Amino acid sequence: MRRTAARSARTDGRRAGRAVIAGAVCAAALAALTAAAPAQARQRPHWEMKDTGGSVASDVRFRGLAAVSRHTAWVAGTRGTVLRTTDGGDTWRDVSPPGTGELQFRDIEAFDARRAVALAIGEGEASRVYRTDDGGATWTESFRNTDARAFYDCLTFFDRRHGLAVSDPVDGKFRILSTSDGGRSWRVLPSGGMPVAQDGEAAFAASGQCLVASGPKDVWLATGGAARARVLHSADRGLTWTATDAPVPGGDPARGVFALAFRDRAHGLAVGGDFRPGQTSARSAARTTDGGRTWRSADGSPPAYRSGVAWLPHSRAAALAVGPTGTDLTTDGGRTWRTVDTGSYDTVDCTPDLACWAAGEQGRVARLER
Repeated sequence: MRRTAARSARTDGRRAGRAVIAGAVCAAALAALTAAAPAQARQRPHWEMKDTGGSVASDVRFRGLAAVSRHTAWVAGTRGTVLRTTDGGDTWRDVSPPGTGELQFRDIEAFDARRAVALAIGEGEASRVYRTDDGGATWTESFRNTDARAFYDCLTFFDRRHGLAVSDPVDGKFRILSTSDGGRSWRVLPSGGMPVAQDGEAAFAASGQCLVASGPKDVWLATGGAARARVLHSADRGLTWTATDAPVPGGDPARGVFALAFRDRAHGLAVGGDFRPGQTSARSAARTTDGGRTWRSADGSPPAYRSGVAWLPHSRAAALAVGPTGTDLTTDGGRTWRTVDTGSYDTVDCTPDLACWAAGEQGRVARLER
């Protein structure tokens, strides 16, 4: 999105390096976050900060995050920065594509420790896609936007071959970019199956989660900036879409749904609000149990804007939402949320081997520990 939310690099000050996630955690969440150990030996899960390289990354904001496993993760951010760890965050390698220092990476999707696809955002040629097959030692620019009206925000993959990227509306409709070879080449999909955009409507390049896929063909797009925030759904990899109003309030300059997470093709979470510091964000979270055909407001939403959300591994009811003012936990499928940490993070991602990672301003990257 062209608005300040998409480009914001504001900092609210460095938060505490280590913060304990407190509060009651249901049995399902504990099962996902703790190993089989005696109850008396278990500790509450908490974010453990990872040193991403001192001055190299201290002024970089990481809004792109791809968690592969407990050991491997990629982060992407401002100043064309891409980092990778393969030892659980103990050390990080700067694998930034050469010549990208003026670009802002806002999304990265990784298939493993060697293969990843990164999206740089911005108007015209600032929107680009890069792919690596050797852990970031070399990169290939696989797409460069040449339409000055387009502004790409997020990308997602259904599997290792098929993926999509989304641009803010062009000629009155969101533009969808498609790949069928793992991000090595891209084509713009026909717009005939895309609903007309509302005045001012756009997606938010805030966490790499405005476009998310689940299963082989389902994909959802989160929007805001218009009078009504919406969630668009496609069941055929982006060829045709339906739009549903979301209960998260939308509006100018940048209010609406910022991030989505689906644990299967039916159960999804939406978070967002008003990105402006100090603004209240009533009804900042919503949930669906029918694939996005209908959405319900959370009975107890996070107290402020949230830009990222992820289901906890192997849990049917627990998820985390993050934003500049804190982390919130739900243990009932998004009906209620409780703030459990006050550190600043923009995006969160979890992996099948029971790991969750978060990233944000001032080079902040953390892994959930017990």
